[in-house]
Amino acid sequence: MTDASNLIYVVNGPNLNLLGMREPEIYGSATLDDIAGMLEDRARELGLTIDMRQTNHEGMLVDWLHEAQAEGARAVLLNAGAYTHTSIALLDAIRAIRTPVVEVHLSDPMTREPFRHVSYVGMGAAMTVQGHGAQSYLIALDAVAQGKI
Repeated sequence: MTDASNLIYVVNGPNLNLLGMREPEIYGSATLDDIAGMLEDRARELGLTIDMRQTNHEGMLVDWLHEAQAEGARAVLLNAGAYTHTSIALLDAIRAIRTPVVEVHLSDPMTREPFRHVSYVGMGAAMTVQGHGAQSYLIALDAVAQGKI
C-alpha cells in the first residue's frame, strides 16, 4: 500500500501520448514513457511514488484532480496540454481541491503563439515549470520534494 503523503499524481492531457513523434522540434524526442521512467527513478531516490496518467479527455483530467485529493496525494504535476489555455473547468477543479498543483510544460508557452500566453491552469496552480523539455517534470518533482509548494 502506498503512503498517500508520498504519492504524486502526474496528469497529462491531450496529445501528450504522441510525445516523441509530435513536433519534436518543440516538444523534444522523449516519449511519455521515457518521462515516466525518469520520474519513477527520481521519485524512488526521493522516497516518493508516482502515479502517471494521460488522457485526451477534459472531464477525465477533472476527475483525476478530484481523485488526487480524495486519495490524499501530496501534489499533482499537471501538463494539461492545450486545455491549459481553454479550460475553466480545470481552473475550477484546481481551485476546488486542497492538493497543490504544479503546472508543467515542455515548451515555454510565452514564446509561442499568442493564444498560448493565457494559462487558466496557471491561475490556480501553486507554481509553473515550463520550457525545460522533459526536465520540466523533474524540476517540478524536485520542487514538491523540497517543500517549495
